[in-house]
Amino acid sequence: MSVAELKRALEMRGVDYRDAIEKAELMERLRQDMNDEDSMGVIAKSRVDELTEAERSTVSLFERCSPSVAFIQTTVAQQRGELSLNATQEVPAGTGTGFVWDDKGHVVTNFHVIKDAINRGRAKVTLSQGTDAFDATLVGVEPDKDVAVLKVDSPAEDLVPIAVGSSADLVVGQSVLAIGNPFGLDNTLTTGVVSALGREVMGINGRPITGCIQTDASINPGNSGGPLLDSSGRLIGVNTAIFSPSGASVGIGFAIPVDTVRRIVNQIIRYGRVQRASIGVQVADDGILRDLARRINSRAAGSQGRRIPEGVLVMGVNPGSAAERAGIRSTMRAPNGGVVVGDIILSVGSEPTAQVEDLLSAVEQRRIGEAVEVQVYRGAGTAEEEEVTLRVQLEERQEPGSSRHGGGGGNTTGVRNRSRM
Repeated sequence: MSVAELKRALEMRGVDYRDAIEKAELMERLRQDMNDEDSMGVIAKSRVDELTEAERSTVSLFERCSPSVAFIQTTVAQQRGELSLNATQEVPAGTGTGFVWDDKGHVVTNFHVIKDAINRGRAKVTLSQGTDAFDATLVGVEPDKDVAVLKVDSPAEDLVPIAVGSSADLVVGQSVLAIGNPFGLDNTLTTGVVSALGREVMGINGRPITGCIQTDASINPGNSGGPLLDSSGRLIGVNTAIFSPSGASVGIGFAIPVDTVRRIVNQIIRYGRVQRASIGVQVADDGILRDLARRINSRAAGSQGRRIPEGVLVMGVNPGSAAERAGIRSTMRAPNGGVVVGDIILSVGSEPTAQVEDLLSAVEQRRIGEAVEVQVYRGAGTAEEEEVTLRVQLEERQEPGSSRHGGGGGNTTGVRNRSRM
């Protein structure tokens, strides 16, 4: 090797050779560095050999799964000063974690990680296999479940899809591992156990995310959107939130179960959005039914009349919808100016629907086209009160403004606080 080649080799290895004068000294520096590297490798191997079997398994899992984890950084456009030649500038908005879903470049993360960049900024994704940050394209989001899907145009060799497991058979006490980029640091591993199942976490849009996994594995700022893994390295959840009065991890973290994530992500990739099941009704807020029940129940207190049970009051039925075909009745104005109370939905399948959120959850977790039994309480406050079981074939929910089913739908009482489902 020439002197110039020796110097380039030393530079690439980060070795300072400025005080070396002769070629022999440069050769000795390179030889010594290579010997040190070999020694470190032997030391590292011996240290691994000294670990317990459980520790070696954790080390191996981290090395195997880390390449699937991505670092996400968002920026937003901000107005410059009035005298600036450039109208706007991009400023950092936040960081988070994601993971590679498939070999087509789809990356999954939390909606709240990228929401600020959707309309006025951009997101960049850095894969563990490379050093370049790729501009990400938004494929779709599901704010109700805090899930977002991005896509990067990355070389195939940089894409290492994560192994997807199941959350249906999780048990409290089993070991879990979380990988993420807390505080913008490189991939970091925390371990713990499943502390509880079926937890309810308030989502970013005000709706609760049901069925969440609770874990004591530390989830710090920047871990959001990262994978929660089982002891085999399979994805069982997406880390989404912590419970912390101080803002730091106190050992109570939550993850969206992977069975929910898989359904959402596959729909977003295929359709660009989530297709939600619906029965085609508009319902009253829970408080409206409570007030109505209070008035009717007080009148029935001294008689043989039945008290109104807990349920969800149907305010409107969308024309041509599954609910109309099944015979569900809406609340209407009577000819004398009074109110004819519509059906009160008591359950969907075997799941009681004591409040609106129960009905939303019971319907949305089912497939479009699935036929379900809906039990309703009919004739509230009248002598014709009865419980009826109707068979409803679920359809795709139409968002406000859609022309299908006439958009608004049904006879109503003019009460504005209604939800569509």
